[in-house]
Amino acid sequence: MALRMWASSTANALRISRASSSHLSPAFPLSRCFSTVLDGLKYASSHEWVKPEGAVATIGITDHAQDHLGEVVFVELPEAGGSVSQGSSFGAVESVKATSDVNSPISGEIVEVNTKLTETPGLINSSPYEGGWMIKVKPSSPSELESLLGPKEYTKFCEEEDAAH
Repeated sequence: MALRMWASSTANALRISRASSSHLSPAFPLSRCFSTVLDGLKYASSHEWVKPEGAVATIGITDHAQDHLGEVVFVELPEAGGSVSQGSSFGAVESVKATSDVNSPISGEIVEVNTKLTETPGLINSSPYEGGWMIKVKPSSPSELESLLGPKEYTKFCEEEDAAH
């Protein structure tokens, strides 16, 4: 119990305000696993996020995922012009701990790839929701977004997943 109280106090004390030009704000700045979950995004249980922006959706891996992976040293991404299917792998992230497939939370045509990740894969660690985005997709089934988790549901999912390990 004392550890839980300490962790809660520490989590509250560590809430650091940071200036950002992004209109996204943390819905739950520090969950039990100390990962950031943002409002305005949808989340897959495989730890990818989607940011719908008009006719295009940006996809990347969550802060929770990058935290569990550790230092990212290599990123494998597809070419623009290809397509992705919901739940299927489109690339991989290699860290000092492991290599993990990255699954697409939605289906569609890849319209842009973040080529900065080839030279600076660590952007996934330092900025998973901004500079560390992976691909931009023109969704073929926008209704797939409805099957994804919202910020509260994703936070709860991560807490339950971490508690089980």
